Amino acid sequence: MKLSGIIWLEEVVEKIERKHHVMRNEVREILSRSAHFRFVEKGHRRGENVYTALGQTSAGRSLVVFFVKKKTGQALPISAREMTSNERKRYEKR
Repeated sequence: MKLSGIIWLEEVVEKIERKHHVMRNEVREILSRSAHFRFVEKGHRRGENVYTALGQTSAGRSLVVFFVKKKTGQALPISAREMTSNERKRYEKR
């Protein structure tokens, strides 16, 4: 999936850092690298759906980023966290 940029909402960035200990640069890394993207659900607005990006940071953290792909092609991160063991297995199979 090709993304044209990232839209940051400060309240989401703060929540991700506080609750899940995932930093903005790690989210950027996952979204800009060759992550494994998966459709999650249709968004509230037509053509703007929710996806996950599973990937590994340069520091070796296995993360999943939830984001809305906007009509402009930009990603709007809504959450990020460590992968579960099942997600890690699925990611490593690919």
